[in-house]
Amino acid sequence: MAVSAQFPVPSAKVVPSEQVGLRETIATPQLVPPHGSQTVRPLLLPEAERAEERRRAAQIRKIPLDSRAVSDVLMLAMGAYTPLQGFMGHDDWHGSSLDMKLTGGTFWPIPITLPVSEDLAESIHAREEIALVDAGSREILAVMQVHEKYAIDKKAEAERVYRTTDAKHPGVAKVLGQGDVNLAGPVRVLSEGEYPAKYPDLYIPPVRSRAMFVEKGWSIVAAFQTRNPMHRSHEHLVKIAVEISDGVFIHQVLGKLKAGDIPAEVRTRAIQAMIDNYFRPETVIQAGYPIEMRYAGPREALLHALIRQNFGCSHLIVGRDHAGVGSYYGPFDAHHIFNQLWPGALHTKPLKIDVTFYCRKCYGMATAKTCPHDPQHHISISGTEQREMLSSNADIPPEFSRPEVVAILKEYYAGLRSTG
Repeated sequence: MAVSAQFPVPSAKVVPSEQVGLRETIATPQLVPPHGSQTVRPLLLPEAERAEERRRAAQIRKIPLDSRAVSDVLMLAMGAYTPLQGFMGHDDWHGSSLDMKLTGGTFWPIPITLPVSEDLAESIHAREEIALVDAGSREILAVMQVHEKYAIDKKAEAERVYRTTDAKHPGVAKVLGQGDVNLAGPVRVLSEGEYPAKYPDLYIPPVRSRAMFVEKGWSIVAAFQTRNPMHRSHEHLVKIAVEISDGVFIHQVLGKLKAGDIPAEVRTRAIQAMIDNYFRPETVIQAGYPIEMRYAGPREALLHALIRQNFGCSHLIVGRDHAGVGSYYGPFDAHHIFNQLWPGALHTKPLKIDVTFYCRKCYGMATAKTCPHDPQHHISISGTEQREMLSSNADIPPEFSRPEVVAILKEYYAGLRSTG
């Protein structure tokens, strides 16, 4: 197999029989620990405390959040950003940007910050409490106590995190267009936004995913990150992981994507069609989380691994150009960056897999490491090409995408054509 990863023998906790009412002992799977903490640390207030906190938040200064900040609040709410307790101060911002370390030495590859305009920052005083509001829905999402406000070098952050200052890069454009001052401090979250109601079966917080893995007896769990409907190359990646793990967590992006990407509602149906028709039951779990893609390539691959550690995953599938966009990163830069980490930085390991495709000579799916044949025999369609084919109602070969998936996507694109 075209796989580069180390899979340790699963550790287990032996539970005495008198505790479970059985003569035998039961091995309870041991998951990777949460990142930088003994426990997952969700920042969502207990439901009983939210009503009073909302009444209080309605009376204080309100700060509108853009889509990225909303996403970060929701990630903090569910504990996916454990051990963070809020938005980063200057030293954590600088360390995360510069050498991927927080002030205490904890690994963190991308800053999680709350930028505002200089004028707004000047009007906020030290230790003031502010209400963080979704600029779109106007919902109060959280209360934050401002511990610090500091000016930032946006070009330096872009250069370090994204390896470019080109404003055509969507992540860089977001950084360069944001306010010049960051507010920092702990947050108390009052809402999980629309996602639990909109995706009740997909919205699985880390505490719940960990419980699900333990219930299934999984300790070696591989996560598969996706923002696209799964075609056969994706299917092949996941099936490689299924073979050498207890199960795979197909974990898709529910937050804001770039223009032209398939909406989560359509993508969910397409992925489920593939699971129902081409995977054995109880080998994969489909879930989603409210992150907004930054398209930071290698750095974002590291962040995705860190987040999956909090969800209880021992491995992250890292394929070609993970979290990349355009030609800003080499096809395997996201593989190589894991080799730069120091011991103990991450418990979740990369499952590095080469370019995948269907080979007519092999009569099946293969990777660049396993297939000896000339590329003329390979069927490989880019996401852009697939979208163009769907837009024009062109036939997509079954060697590239399963017919059940194509049918769902064609239905979606037919609707776009009829309303466009």
